[in-house]
Amino acid sequence: MIRAFLGLAPPPAALDALEALQADLPLDRPVPRENFHLTLVFLGNHPRPVLEDLHLGLEAIRGAPVALHFDGLGMFGGAKPRALYARAAHCPALSHIHRKTFRAAEMAEMIPDSRKFTPHVTLSKLGAMEPGDLVELQDEMARHADWHAGPFEVDRFYLYRSTLRRGAPPVYEVLAEYPLDQ
Repeated sequence: MIRAFLGLAPPPAALDALEALQADLPLDRPVPRENFHLTLVFLGNHPRPVLEDLHLGLEAIRGAPVALHFDGLGMFGGAKPRALYARAAHCPALSHIHRKTFRAAEMAEMIPDSRKFTPHVTLSKLGAMEPGDLVELQDEMARHADWHAGPFEVDRFYLYRSTLRRGAPPVYEVLAEYPLDQ
């Protein structure tokens, strides 16, 4: 079984902006630069033949390059946040690619994660936080309320393998890439 997802890889200038933002925040478990990505569709665990079927559908997707623009910060997890992220601004090309990749996963008889699409790049995993640490992070987020970066052109998306490791960040491996060129 292969744990997989579809995503965009931010270009080097975007990686620099995200890394600079990380350095300016009180983060205990920052995501390594090489793991920055924007998930289009999380696929879960599937055998290689199912991913090969998906690959055929993904090769048929056409779309314009994405003008990736970051326009703020957010957290997932409500009162017990588990991740801090840089929010990607709404972009018709990004929404189009998300819908097309989601549909391709459905056509390959996968059951993709159907949570509301919140385009983002995870900056840090948060784990259990002391109340004071959470307040400090929220204060820093408020201080960075007007942070933005981009636009950055992204002209392809990828099928990634995600290998989880105990006590270490996951390893992401590109299995296939798909150009966005209309």
